[in-house]
Amino acid sequence: MDFELTPEQRMFRDSVRNFADRTLPAGAVSRAHQQGFPWDVARLLAAQGLIGIGFAEEKGGLGGTLMDAILAIEQIALVCPRSSDLVHAYNFGAIRTFVEYASPAQRERYLPKLLKGEALMAVAMTEPEAGSAVTDLTTAATPKDDGYLINGTKCFTTNSLEADLYLVYVRFGPGVGGIGSIILERDTPGFTFGQPSGFMGGDPWRQLYFEDCYIGRENVLLGPGGFKKQISGFNVERLGNSARALAIGRYAFNCAREHALVRKQFGRALCEFQGLQWKFADMALQLDAAQLLLYRAVVNAEGSLPSAYDTVMAKLACNKAGFEVANEALQIMGGSGYSTEVLVEYCVRRTRGWMIAGGSTEMMKNRIAELIFDRHFSQRPEKRS
Repeated sequence: MDFELTPEQRMFRDSVRNFADRTLPAGAVSRAHQQGFPWDVARLLAAQGLIGIGFAEEKGGLGGTLMDAILAIEQIALVCPRSSDLVHAYNFGAIRTFVEYASPAQRERYLPKLLKGEALMAVAMTEPEAGSAVTDLTTAATPKDDGYLINGTKCFTTNSLEADLYLVYVRFGPGVGGIGSIILERDTPGFTFGQPSGFMGGDPWRQLYFEDCYIGRENVLLGPGGFKKQISGFNVERLGNSARALAIGRYAFNCAREHALVRKQFGRALCEFQGLQWKFADMALQLDAAQLLLYRAVVNAEGSLPSAYDTVMAKLACNKAGFEVANEALQIMGGSGYSTEVLVEYCVRRTRGWMIAGGSTEMMKNRIAELIFDRHFSQRPEKRS
């Protein structure tokens, strides 16, 4: 059992950190608070080879590993938390599902601009009445001519304002077996946006409306029966979520550590007070324990998809550690931590969101219990005969 990165992984990690240290520190605070997508960072990531890291070369990717993508998120986040969102957006989520299941013609049409950081794909999954119970979605794909009419609405879509393409979960027919996905272009007639809204973490979003949006069959990614394929890859998405939460918690920890070394009260450095020493010990324990669970899930997935148990354990641990450490770091730093002039308050807001996104911490606990007892515990009311 080896808990060390390989020489190749260390070399890759160090190269990403060197890139981040050279290019990202100056704008880190302004990026966190600016509206809009930082396309300049997207192009920098593309030029550095940090887009499509873990995608197979025959499918247009760089042929790296899941661990490489996780390491990239971590190292970017430790310098510029906001930029780590882009590493995630271009290596996990919608783009990863697209690359895995797209036809050669679909990849040829859409992938080049995505890999250059010139376009962005968002996943449209959640609906007003279908959140954790995603299989309750009602956005429908109805056959017409040689394609489909899309009707329905989606909400809480990250990057909804900036995306050029949308991976939309739709219902082709009844039941779980009737769910699949389509690729929708931003300028598709009948596709409109609702009023601007925003998340606590700073991301803007708008409701998405589909009214008789016609798409050809060539824009179907996964037809009826595709839901299980899409969800089977969702464990990879959750590990990207976990990596960001943990790394941004560690960013806040590092800020608090530096603050405690130099800030003095009552004639003593803060790090000399036992109450704060214990806080740092607890935070370090949470971060290291969650890191081991994350790496276990990633290493065990080499050559295949991550296991459900490894994934939900890692996500729960990383979500909790990221938020609790960031929140404690803010408390240690007092007014400085609460100020928008440093990014600790931003880290608190961001990590809080990942305890909801990608499966809430409560849903993760439900799933862990199912895996412990090897049985499904339905959250739905029993049907009366």
